Amino acid sequence: MIATTATRVVTPSWRSPRTWPQTVASAWRRSMRFRATAITLVLTSFAIFVTCVIMGLVIRNDLFEARKDEAQHNASLAVAQAQRVLDAGQASADDRARLSGLWREARNVLGRAASSDRIGGFLAESETDGYTPPTFSLNLSSAQLSGELRTRVVSVPGRQAWQSIALPHDDGTVSAGIVVGQLLRIPGVGTYEVYIAYDLSDADETLLFVQRTLWLAGLSLVALIAVISWLVLRSVSAPIIEAADTSARLASGDLGVRLPVRGEDELASLGRSFNAMADSIEGQIKELAELSLVQQRFVSDVSHELRTPLTTIRLAAEMINDQKDEFDPTTARTAELLHTQVQRFETLLADLLEISRYDAGSVQLEVEATSLAQLAEDMVEQLRPLAVTHGTELRLVAPGGYSPVDMDPRRVRRVLRNLIGNAIEHGEGQPIVVTVDSNQHAVAVGVRDFGLGMRPEDAEHVFDRFWRADPSRRRTIGGTGLGLSIALGDARLHGGTLEVWSELGIGTNFVLTLPRPGADPQGQGPVPVEPQEMLADLGSVTQPIVLRRPDTERGSA
Repeated sequence: MIATTATRVVTPSWRSPRTWPQTVASAWRRSMRFRATAITLVLTSFAIFVTCVIMGLVIRNDLFEARKDEAQHNASLAVAQAQRVLDAGQASADDRARLSGLWREARNVLGRAASSDRIGGFLAESETDGYTPPTFSLNLSSAQLSGELRTRVVSVPGRQAWQSIALPHDDGTVSAGIVVGQLLRIPGVGTYEVYIAYDLSDADETLLFVQRTLWLAGLSLVALIAVISWLVLRSVSAPIIEAADTSARLASGDLGVRLPVRGEDELASLGRSFNAMADSIEGQIKELAELSLVQQRFVSDVSHELRTPLTTIRLAAEMINDQKDEFDPTTARTAELLHTQVQRFETLLADLLEISRYDAGSVQLEVEATSLAQLAEDMVEQLRPLAVTHGTELRLVAPGGYSPVDMDPRRVRRVLRNLIGNAIEHGEGQPIVVTVDSNQHAVAVGVRDFGLGMRPEDAEHVFDRFWRADPSRRRTIGGTGLGLSIALGDARLHGGTLEVWSELGIGTNFVLTLPRPGADPQGQGPVPVEPQEMLADLGSVTQPIVLRRPDTERGSA
């Protein structure tokens, strides 16, 4: 089936957010530049994101390790200085005043040597029954220390232990910190657990600054790569787009268009190759056009030159055929065959002349207001004797099409004669239904047979010149093989269509649709190309057909 579909292309817009998905999908399909830029942007963004995350984690770990090592070193120096003070004091548990002063001095040394104001000292083990200095806590309570940390400090003398903690502030905020623990011994008195907490908020600020810098640099890099990619792809795709436009113009018939060639790179090589191809195509098309013109002139000249001798031969054949009763049977049959073939040759010559007029573009319509239904009725009655000889029944169904429409009646009769004649020849003796109908846009006539039908691939070539679905099948009504090609030309000359539907073993349906003057045909025509009824739906007995006149026709005709 041949069908024409009008498609309106809607250009998406970025103005409405609701159309953004459609706009992106359209740009993805149609723009290689957008597609390549988007892919580059996504992959680059992913790579930069992964890089920034990894670098952030590495910097955070390195920064924490550096601050931890610094805290441990500072705590170790502070405890060592306090231990030297205690070792040099030589105070005993019996001398309470001297021991208290020594312990106070050791605490002062810890406060000065440690770069932190959060220090705590707790008795771990007493070596005497006498006086032991009290514990102390400067902004660091024992509740902030875990049991695991204190156990590690006590169980491993001479070594430091640390843990991460949350340090509260006076304003109610909390910051990250680290606490380092180590043993401090007063000779002859006992051992104390000393803990120094360090605030890491400055490290968090440094880390935050580094992360912001990384993300800002990453986003800037993505934007820069996007711009560079767009410019590079634009420089590459612009010649490709230009080549596509030039190819479209070349395909539309502008044979003189060429690509500008700049430089010596691959695109320049492509331009030279394209131009060479265009030159070759232009030369071949001109050669074929000249050959076609020569062929048209040859067919036209030969057809015109054959008309005079053919007329003489036809007159002689008719005279011989009129006297065939006086001949013996063999000679009479020969005279009859001569008369038939001369008529067929005359028809072929007329078709060739008509085809040459179509090829030369010199065909003109002789338009007059004509009722398509009346025209179809006349052709059905004219071809009914031929149908009877083939054992075929002709049926006319005309619910519309009575009001006159501007057309060339001679050409429309020729189309109907060809369609009904082909249906009679290929209908295998089954009924043939001729349907005429109309609407406000067009009038149409369909010729439906229930013969052998055709395969879809055969139906695509049915309007080709001299084409036959079954070359071994003999023509029984003298067809020339040009009838359907001429019929299609007549339909297009009226601004209409000639469509075919066929299915093997079911039959064939031809539909001629002619538009009304000034009408814009839309959707399905008055007569559907794909028929709905089957042979069983038509009944087994032919009923008389009474055509309605224009005064009784429905309003849509």
